[in-house]
Amino acid sequence: MSAHHALLFGKILRRALALALLFMAALALPRPAQADPADIAAAARGVVRVVILGTDGGQLFPISHGTGFVVENGKVVTNAHVVEDAIQVPGLTIGIVPPQGGEAVPAKIVSFSPRNDLALIEATQPLRLPALAIAINPPEDSAMVFAVGYPMNVDRAQGLSIADVLKPQPPVKSSGFVSGTRPSREFDTVLHTAPIARGNSGGPLLDNCGRVIGTNSFGTESEGADAEFFFAVSARELLPFLRANDVSAQINGLPCRSMAELDAQEQAEAMRETERAMEIARREASEMERKRARALRAAELDVLAERENGMAAAALLLALALVAGIFAWQARTKGNQRHAAIAAGVTTLALIGMLAAWFTRPGMDRIEQRAIASLGQDRPNKVAATATPQAAGEIGMICSIDLGRSRVTSAKTDDIPVTWRADGCVNRRTQYGLANGQWSRVFAPNDEEVVSVNRYDPERKEYRVERYLLGKAAMDAARSERAAFSAPECGAGDQAARTLGERQGAILALLPPQPNERLVFKCQQAAPTGGSRE
Repeated sequence: MSAHHALLFGKILRRALALALLFMAALALPRPAQADPADIAAAARGVVRVVILGTDGGQLFPISHGTGFVVENGKVVTNAHVVEDAIQVPGLTIGIVPPQGGEAVPAKIVSFSPRNDLALIEATQPLRLPALAIAINPPEDSAMVFAVGYPMNVDRAQGLSIADVLKPQPPVKSSGFVSGTRPSREFDTVLHTAPIARGNSGGPLLDNCGRVIGTNSFGTESEGADAEFFFAVSARELLPFLRANDVSAQINGLPCRSMAELDAQEQAEAMRETERAMEIARREASEMERKRARALRAAELDVLAERENGMAAAALLLALALVAGIFAWQARTKGNQRHAAIAAGVTTLALIGMLAAWFTRPGMDRIEQRAIASLGQDRPNKVAATATPQAAGEIGMICSIDLGRSRVTSAKTDDIPVTWRADGCVNRRTQYGLANGQWSRVFAPNDEEVVSVNRYDPERKEYRVERYLLGKAAMDAARSERAAFSAPECGAGDQAARTLGERQGAILALLPPQPNERLVFKCQQAAPTGGSRE
């Protein structure tokens, strides 16, 4: 490829990259986040049926029910009017029915606030369900919202009996839009169009990311063709209520961004990094070409000078040989054999020196060789300068969340101390697996309904956590696959790390295409420490 064609190809490639960057940047522009069904399904794992129970001959039977959602270990928010009968009527009790697996558990009332139609109940037996995150930012007008709960009309349409109410059932989801926020019945509410019915009371109203923006309470009375609207107690009422009852709720004030937006942003950044790398490579190539031209010119001048010096020396020696030869001939003619022999010897030596000067002068092919040799003199120093002294050792870092590249709905975003070792050992106790050039560790704990895929990139000093908020069946499958192998101890060797990476692939194959949350941390070197989430 000629230099002209190479330059033209480079221009075309840079223009194509520029157009691609513009396209990716357009994809990454802020726009209303599209709801991901996985986020709503993840939130629904913590939505329960709240049942008011009576007794008949020692047997419990349901009298009425509503909906509630978990805000902390075993603590559930619902409407005050859902549990009001349990306060006013002696002998009535409360039961909490999980959405999947398990059995109904008894509960007690912790707080009752008729003013804003909120109540807090607590399970008196273990209730291992994930807590929902609460959005502290008020919802925007016309934003899409989702109501999740247990409407009685759906139960009736399915032909469920009274006894079926006490069996785990997945909650019903409906969608609508925010129609405004306004005070109603002396408390702040969110007006929306996501359909709810009797039984939905106390259930969460969710935003696109599955975060609670309100607690569904009541709807308008519809007559004939009148449009129906529904009211939810806003988070501005819910949060003070929870704080007053010492509930440490998961609160999230970050913008609701979709994984598609983050992926587009990551791709645009990757394109920009490629463009920057190409520009750096182009500049380095241009500088190298200039250095090569200078080296070739210097080598050419040196070689030409040495050739001229060799030719001049050969000419001088030839002249000396001629003079000595003439002197030897004259001495032999005069019969002076001694002088003739000396002159002949000088002639011979001069001729040998002339031939040596002529044939040992550098050829033109030495120009390229000398230029390459001069360019290679700096290479060892450059490699030594860029080598990382701690590359093969242990590095202690503090990793901080990069919110611009993260999607967080319920996870903590505190700084993470990470001690990294070149063999994939994290914090001196957790071995990471190596697969496809990436270090990772997959966690499927028994005490949390989430699969976490943690990755660390030593070159970029980037720590990434992707969280999959799965339902019971998917979590059971992930835990079963994880229990099928034992992770090696730190320092077990390269082969053990690769084997772990391969075995973790079986868990990754069970996960959805996209995580619910992605936390990207940038790490900076610090004093080594042993604490972490690992």
